[in-house]
Amino acid sequence: MTVSSTHCCKNLRPEAHAPRRRLALLLALVWLCGLLGLPAPARAQAPQDISEMALERTPEGLYLNASLHFALPELAEDALYKGIPMYFVTEAEVVRERWYWYDQPIAQAVRHLRLSYQPLTRRWRLNVSPVPFDKTGLGVVLGQNYDELADALVAMQRIARWKIAEPSAVAPDTVYDVQLRFRLDLTQLPRPFQIGALGRGGWSLTLARSQRISLEPAR
Repeated sequence: MTVSSTHCCKNLRPEAHAPRRRLALLLALVWLCGLLGLPAPARAQAPQDISEMALERTPEGLYLNASLHFALPELAEDALYKGIPMYFVTEAEVVRERWYWYDQPIAQAVRHLRLSYQPLTRRWRLNVSPVPFDKTGLGVVLGQNYDELADALVAMQRIARWKIAEPSAVAPDTVYDVQLRFRLDLTQLPRPFQIGALGRGGWSLTLARSQRISLEPAR
């Protein structure tokens, strides 16, 4: 009795094609994850902190110097490359310690930063303003262009001689607590991005540090 070769091939075909089916299923799952916007494996995060925080008191006022260390959130960086500006806020508050009552806030300084990417020129622009940005661009006091994102980030991470209090607000031989905060301002993002950023770690960027100091007389 002769067994048909066609019959044998039909019996072996499902097992022979099993690896192909598994591969096709895997590719379909990868495509579906991308379509649903599921997060990719997290990349290694650089240390995020505030270092070298120092204060200088002069006859003109109290000045702050500090170094920030952070990496842009992955989703924020992706949005920048698509032409969506990112906004950041730096806040400094000087608080006078009082043993007999609540601490007394005596001075506060805020500055706003806007980082944007121009796809046509492939250049980065950093604007700094003491007031929130509006659509007209009013209030911008400093603007600088950079060829690389890394150079723009270096400028953002360096705080040099930032005046945070008037000379009359601070007194010598007094203990103060200076609180410095830096954050990505999600309220400035377009509405769809604000909704998408809620509860997603890919948008989170907040640094904070508090330092207790005793000021010497101005020099």
